[in-house]
Amino acid sequence: MTSPYANPQFLVSTEWLHANLNQPDLRIVDATYYLPMQNKNARAEYDARHLPGAVFFDIDDIADKDTTLPHMLPSPEKFASRVRRLGIGDGNRIVVYDGTGMMSAARVWWMFRIFGAKEVAILDGGLPKWLSEGRPVDDNQPSPRERHFSARLDNTQVRSKAQMLANIDSRREQALDARASGRFNATEPELWPGRRSGHIPGAKNLPYTQLLKPDQTFHDADTLKAKFEAAGIDLKKPVITSCGSGITACVLALGLGLIGHRDVAVYDGSWAEWGLPGDTPVAS
Repeated sequence: MTSPYANPQFLVSTEWLHANLNQPDLRIVDATYYLPMQNKNARAEYDARHLPGAVFFDIDDIADKDTTLPHMLPSPEKFASRVRRLGIGDGNRIVVYDGTGMMSAARVWWMFRIFGAKEVAILDGGLPKWLSEGRPVDDNQPSPRERHFSARLDNTQVRSKAQMLANIDSRREQALDARASGRFNATEPELWPGRRSGHIPGAKNLPYTQLLKPDQTFHDADTLKAKFEAAGIDLKKPVITSCGSGITACVLALGLGLIGHRDVAVYDGSWAEWGLPGDTPVAS
């Protein structure tokens, strides 16, 4: 028998969500996002089909617009304003999913958590599992009533480029990159235009897809622990996760959270920032 998750509340099953769709305090969030080079329209997919009552969280809109970097964290004020319009407020139970199964939902889960939401979970397996089980979807456009959301940023869970540069020398925190191994090792082209190939010196690599089963649900706790340890991570020490642009880094953060790791941060700029020509050292 496998050991249970240390934080099972971070996930909900399709069965649970289907049974609780009509709970008055529940808010369902479609967090589907595609990289620009994928040429897919997440909003159009939401408009055509989503879980009943779900609102659409636009990762590129609920972001800092005063930087050229993609979908960086917004100010607490902007986050609160945007999610209030989505009808999400203090005391709501939030369930996030995405159309891939598990890619961008973890980013929105992480954002809600670092801005102070107490009860936020991810639909394990996302929309693909939901659809494969014949569960309901619709194209209705909800008209949510604004709710008050109190947002305060928890900076302990976010890292900047300056902090990552300092960490190369101090090695106080372990860096773990969620990108595919070819991008990490510079044997395949980097997806973000204008960025160098390779990785942050000293970083380890664990492609986020390795945390998932074929149906896009998470592996059990023992398997997750084994995956992190096989990637060279000491689970007794702090971890900073990164990826291409701060999206799938949050899948690793979620996986670490599921097994009870308490000292996890995300490098928000990730390779979209680090890989730019400039003063950041690159290994391959």
